[in-house]
Amino acid sequence: MFKFCQNNVSTNFKIKKMNIFIKFIISFLALTNMIFANEVRVFDFTQNELENLKIKKVKGETIWTLGNNENGNFIKAEANAAGSGLGKEINVDLNKTPFLNITWKVEKDLAGIIESSKKGHDYAARVFVIKKTGMTPLSNKALNYVFSSNNNVGENWTSPYTKQSIDYILSTTKENLNEWVSVKINVKEHFKKFHNLDVNELTGVALMTDTDNSKLIAIAYYQNIYFSAK
Repeated sequence: MFKFCQNNVSTNFKIKKMNIFIKFIISFLALTNMIFANEVRVFDFTQNELENLKIKKVKGETIWTLGNNENGNFIKAEANAAGSGLGKEINVDLNKTPFLNITWKVEKDLAGIIESSKKGHDYAARVFVIKKTGMTPLSNKALNYVFSSNNNVGENWTSPYTKQSIDYILSTTKENLNEWVSVKINVKEHFKKFHNLDVNELTGVALMTDTDNSKLIAIAYYQNIYFSAK
C-alpha cells in the first residue's frame, strides 16, 4: 500500500513537472513569435541570398563580397567609377513595423562632390525603400536613405534624376568615417511627409554603392537591416 501511494505521488509529481515544462515552452514560443512579429529582417547576407538577389546595373558593376564579425553577417561594397544595386522584393506592413533599422560603415567616402547634382549624385552607401504605385518602375515612389560624404544628417532633397525619389541623409562621414553606425527612421511617416502617401505596405528594398557619376572609388559595408515596431 505504501509503495503504491509512493509511486502514485511520484507519478503525479512527474506529470506536474511536465505540465510546467510544457507551459514554459508554450510561453517561450509565444514570446518568440511576438518578437519576430515585431521585426522583419530584410537581408541575411548569405551566399545563397546573394545569388538570388536582383542586380540593377547603372553603369559598370559594384563588387559585392560577404563577411562576418561579432555582430553577424555583413556585405561589403566596392565601386570604382561604377554603380549597381542589390534589390529584394519584400512586403513590409508599415502599420506594424514602420521603423527601418540600418547598421553600416563607409571606409572610403566621396568627399568633395555635390551630391544633390546630376554630376555628383553618388553615395558610398544607400538603402532604397520602394512603394509600387503604378504599372512601370518609373512610377514607383522611393525614399533613398544615404550615408553622405559631404552633408549633414537630416538634410534631404529630391533626386536630380527623378521626382519620384527623395534623398535623405541618415549618416555622414563628416561625423563617422570608417566607423560602424546604427540608425533608425520611421518610413511610414516619411512617405507621408515627402510623397504625401499613406503607405500601408512596402514592396521592395535595395542597396546601392555607386560612383558612376563622380568616377571615384567608394568602399562601404551593410549589416543588420530590418524593420521594427519601435
